[in-house]
Amino acid sequence: MTFIQKLVTNLLPAKWAADIQAESQRWLLRCPACGTAQSVWERGGIRYKARSKGRLVYATCATCGQRQNMSLEWQSDE
Repeated sequence: MTFIQKLVTNLLPAKWAADIQAESQRWLLRCPACGTAQSVWERGGIRYKARSKGRLVYATCATCGQRQNMSLEWQSDE
């Protein structure tokens, strides 16, 4: 857990912290090279009450190791 994640989970009420973690886990970064998807929370980030369509994030893939623009996607309940 990163510093910012620890800060959020320790300072905010438990319900808010749980909501932030749950929503951050539904935002995925998908590597265009290998197709691997990893949640923003797993990558050490926080994304809460946000909207995006077609946003790209420059990051390193945990699977293939390539640095490139990854698409930021919302994982729906389906």
